[in-house]
Amino acid sequence: MEHRNQPLARDAMAYVLAGGRGSRLMELTDRRAKPAVYFGGKTRIIDFALSNALNSGIRRIGVATQYKAHSLIRHLQRGWNFLRPERNESFDVLPASQRVSETQWYEGTADAVYQNIDIIDSYGVQYMVILAGDHIYKMDYELMLQQHVNQGADVTVGCLEVPRMEATGFGVMHVDGEGRIIDFVEKPKDPPAIPGNPDMALASMGIYVFTTKFLIDQLKRDAAEPGSSRDFGKDIIPHIVKNGKAVAHRFAESCVRASIENEAYWRDVGTVDAYWQANIDLTDVLPELDLYDRSWPIWTYAEIKPPAKFVHNEDGRRGSAVSSLVSGDCIISGSNVHRSLLFTGVLCCSYSSLDEAVVLPDCIIGRGARLRKVVVDRGVKIPPGLIVGEDHDLDAKRFRRTASGVTLITQDMLIAAGLADG
Repeated sequence: MEHRNQPLARDAMAYVLAGGRGSRLMELTDRRAKPAVYFGGKTRIIDFALSNALNSGIRRIGVATQYKAHSLIRHLQRGWNFLRPERNESFDVLPASQRVSETQWYEGTADAVYQNIDIIDSYGVQYMVILAGDHIYKMDYELMLQQHVNQGADVTVGCLEVPRMEATGFGVMHVDGEGRIIDFVEKPKDPPAIPGNPDMALASMGIYVFTTKFLIDQLKRDAAEPGSSRDFGKDIIPHIVKNGKAVAHRFAESCVRASIENEAYWRDVGTVDAYWQANIDLTDVLPELDLYDRSWPIWTYAEIKPPAKFVHNEDGRRGSAVSSLVSGDCIISGSNVHRSLLFTGVLCCSYSSLDEAVVLPDCIIGRGARLRKVVVDRGVKIPPGLIVGEDHDLDAKRFRRTASGVTLITQDMLIAAGLADG
């Protein structure tokens, strides 16, 4: 192997696939793509993949966008515009701009890379790290790149170890004792087990490492293949498994953990329940995901806002928050907040209470309102006295209530229920 005096990441490009709607998030993705959905008080979901790339030492990044991309593109322009070409850095936003064909959007994940081959080519990078833009995790891609090179793989696939019968919703790797992938099955009814560990399976994370030349050759081959769905999981990876060398990289080997993080943390917050749970989990005394880890910061667009403020100190009208994350520009005005996560600019008016609430930016919680186990979309004005989380049947008529009892509230729902002016 050639002697190198710099990390492999410096000769790599991260290509983030961020075009998906994420329809299981229901109305949260009516106006924004899933990667642009808010998470954790300050960030958006895509910031995790992008921060991983940056913290791993990758300085060339491209983001392919498609579905309702405006808020995502605006966020990327505001928060990720610090990479400089004169330092051999680049940041490209790559909407489906019909550059290959005048009639088609991106047909699949592989097509979203294929349509931008000329841009990738122009940077002359040796490695491509293909990333999904819609998961919450911390990972050092340099370690995955090193494994890819050391094992002489054609593709290295990032994998999670999951309980075998929970793997039915993933692409699952069947590997031999050396970690070489011998079969790739998309959403199998009976997932293959890890050798020596019959209760666990290896699920694809949607993270792939290729040498650039090999990837481009595969994309061109696939584009010429009639009937291909132009997708990494369905077409590109299975072809390489059969005809080349595909190896599995286990997330536990490159997961970044702070001292308080015991488990390898990865979440697909793709349903309202999972989204609510992952945000509320952050309020734990020792959360499974440590957002306070300065050695692996999650970069984002940080608005210039005043600090959070807590006012009034009378019985029944005390501005307080316990076991909660409260972002800048929030005013807790005689309101009681418990085990909740408030994004920037939330105003909680007197005598209101929040319990297990995830409240997105710029919401107003009206005087005397009581909200329990809710997700409140951005900019919603909760009317005074509204009670949610106590009468389940009424909640289900007015709002989106999940099977596990989380209520999603949007401004359109309030208007439709006659609780707000249109």
